[in-house]
Amino acid sequence: MGWKEKALLMDEQAMRRAITRISFEIVEQNRGTDALCLIGVRRRGAVLAELVAEQIEKSEGARPPLGVLDITYYRDDRREKGTPDVGETEIGFDLNDKRVVLIDDVLFTGRTVRAAIDAIMDIGRPKSIALAVLVDRGHRELPFRPDFVGKNVPTSRSEVVKVMVDEYDGCYRVAIGDACDC
Repeated sequence: MGWKEKALLMDEQAMRRAITRISFEIVEQNRGTDALCLIGVRRRGAVLAELVAEQIEKSEGARPPLGVLDITYYRDDRREKGTPDVGETEIGFDLNDKRVVLIDDVLFTGRTVRAAIDAIMDIGRPKSIALAVLVDRGHRELPFRPDFVGKNVPTSRSEVVKVMVDEYDGCYRVAIGDACDC
């Protein structure tokens, strides 16, 4: 199953502006970087979390601890998808009493967020967990709302929002399209 692009939602410059804004909002809401840590959801959320950490370090002079979370075994739909492609969770710091900002690329149904929170709670007991996403496309099935959003994009359920990052896609951009058998 592929997808056919319909429109560009964000080019590299727009993505970087959104990441910069999210970074400033995170620092402002948390009144600095003390006890703050970032956790990116593996794959593209982890790349975005790295960009946020770089921006916070650039503006604040302090880099928050950064972790990467693989939620494969926490997904409620993994049995339906066959053998999962499992990556490593890399969190080399104590989560207890930390203010965690969970970072992902797209918020859709909320199932990834639920899985990520379950995984985080198995690792430690943070003081709080906030959610940052580059794109919120609506259609929630679970009651999650992001604290920090790069762009709200109304979509139909059949549309696909694709966040592309240089590390995996050779560019930075966000596009919307339709699923197809192409």
